[in-house]
Amino acid sequence: MRDRDRLVAAEAMEACQLAVVVPAYRVGGKIGQVVRNMPPFVQHIIVVDDCSPDDVYAEIQPWLGERVHLVRHKINQGVGGAMLSGYAFALQLRADIVVKMDGDDQMDPAQLPRLVMPIIAGEADYTKGNRFLHTHALHQMPLARRVGNFGLTFLTKLASGYWNVFDPNNGFTAIHREVLSLLNTERISRRYFFESSMLIELRRVQAVVYDVPIPARYGDEVSTLSLKRTLVSFPVNLLKGTLQRLGWQYFLYDFTAVSLLLVLGLLMLLAGAAWGAYHWYISIVFGIVATTGTVLLAVLPIILGFQFLVQALVLDIGSVPRTAVHTRAIESADLLTHASALTDYLDRSPSPLEIVQI
Repeated sequence: MRDRDRLVAAEAMEACQLAVVVPAYRVGGKIGQVVRNMPPFVQHIIVVDDCSPDDVYAEIQPWLGERVHLVRHKINQGVGGAMLSGYAFALQLRADIVVKMDGDDQMDPAQLPRLVMPIIAGEADYTKGNRFLHTHALHQMPLARRVGNFGLTFLTKLASGYWNVFDPNNGFTAIHREVLSLLNTERISRRYFFESSMLIELRRVQAVVYDVPIPARYGDEVSTLSLKRTLVSFPVNLLKGTLQRLGWQYFLYDFTAVSLLLVLGLLMLLAGAAWGAYHWYISIVFGIVATTGTVLLAVLPIILGFQFLVQALVLDIGSVPRTAVHTRAIESADLLTHASALTDYLDRSPSPLEIVQI
């Protein structure tokens, strides 16, 4: 980056109210280092102690004050629940952009300008890190994480409709306050499905999502990625998200060429498969050989149905949002309604919250 570009970026960062939310659970020995290394242009650091067995307060107590805030959960809610509490508190502090950084010190705070600049420039509403664009960092990633990420990426693209993003479970993210205010928190997962559910919910408001190449830093921490969660619960949730997205995007809110192609494609596939299965059963049981015409009546609808579904997929890939929501004219009444719903989260949280400031 040239000196002039650095100066422009620095001025833009200073003019922006930036808050970083750090969910803290079993990050003893790391969370204090995360807070200490936070750049000076971050106006607010919100640490959410998600009922951690570690003494989070003792680690960050030297920095508590106007800049560093501690939110305590008395009942563990998971990373999603912790982030929703942090997001709500950040909106109360009137932050313009809210960043998520994990408390295990895997995310380099020096990368924050790269993460938030697309939002400041009006090119994106939500940005996320992508570890797969750096070959060296990819080799450093534990094998279990690589396998899990590669396996779930396609399903997440299908469920969210963001075909332009990769590494969907990357937790280094940033979001503009106006887009954050539009999200329905009831549909966002409180547990490990949080990042994927955020992408699904962001698509509902047509937010622009960007990948930013940022390498992760791996130390001696133990991965909490469960094989059962990766192979069972994640695919089930993503399949559910896919069906819901196709339903509201192409049938509830709109009816496009994709809608027609999906209906025709599925009907032809089912009709061809049913016709072929019936005559296969007849030939097996009664020994009646199917004629060429009978076979064609089964094969042709299947081929056409498959082609229709592929064309629907191509059109869906081309429908990824391109214009940032926070740069458009948003009706203030709608924005205030959603903003109030999110900021009230602190009051109606299933776990009593405690805000610690010194």
